[in-house]
Amino acid sequence: MRTATLADGTQVRCLVKSEALVLDHHVHGYLGHGVELHDGDIVFDVGANIGLFGVRAVQKHPGLRVFAFEPVPPIYAVLNANAATFGDGRLVALPCGLSAAPGHIDIDYFPNSPALSTADASFWDKNPEALREAVKGSVRNAPPELWYARLVPKFLAGAIAWNLRRGAQRVRCELRTVSQVMRDHALDRIDLLKVDCEGAELDVLLGIEEPDWPRIGAVVAEVADVDGRLATVKALLLRHGLDQITVEAEAGFEATPMVNVFATRSRRVGEHPS
Repeated sequence: MRTATLADGTQVRCLVKSEALVLDHHVHGYLGHGVELHDGDIVFDVGANIGLFGVRAVQKHPGLRVFAFEPVPPIYAVLNANAATFGDGRLVALPCGLSAAPGHIDIDYFPNSPALSTADASFWDKNPEALREAVKGSVRNAPPELWYARLVPKFLAGAIAWNLRRGAQRVRCELRTVSQVMRDHALDRIDLLKVDCEGAELDVLLGIEEPDWPRIGAVVAEVADVDGRLATVKALLLRHGLDQITVEAEAGFEATPMVNVFATRSRRVGEHPS
């Protein structure tokens, strides 16, 4: 476990310093298109990694609580350390992933790039060009602190992508569901459900039981637009009243299947149009 100093001087625990800087640089990308944070909100951060979204949220918004989910043990250890440092108990680290049903799953953990860890490693095997394009985009849009990354020649993207996935370790991880966690923690709502879990986003949403959908205020999810998954996610959100939907590729990822879906409600559940 290492320490990284972020752009504003905040010190956080991490596994890879450069990745921590990139993750912090991306935090703002989960907000916008009507998706906002407010004091007192309850947030689920699914696929929290080392917890930087939660760290920034509790720093900025008094009373806001973040339940941060990370199933991979080495990454969870760092998340838990950051949760202990920030938020005075308002950043809650949970050592599990969320899915359509409780259980366990094998996840490929990549020590050189923990953020790529996934239960669907075959996605990158089937889409090697997408990973190369993601590397190019990340280099092109590197945070100012990593200015030197922009000097890396584009032709090295393939070699970098290979190195990021080198040394993969298969780990057994626990899964729960959104509704299960809501019951366990006596939560009557989730103001923002943030989902970034490397291909498992649809399963997370399928773990919301029908009575709990009206309690979800907003969703932002990174979705791999393959095999009709984006259309399925949008239809599921629309069916449950999250009818204000924007789909946007994050800067640097325009040439990949990865997009961010922002979904909010035009009116509260139970409110009738005038």
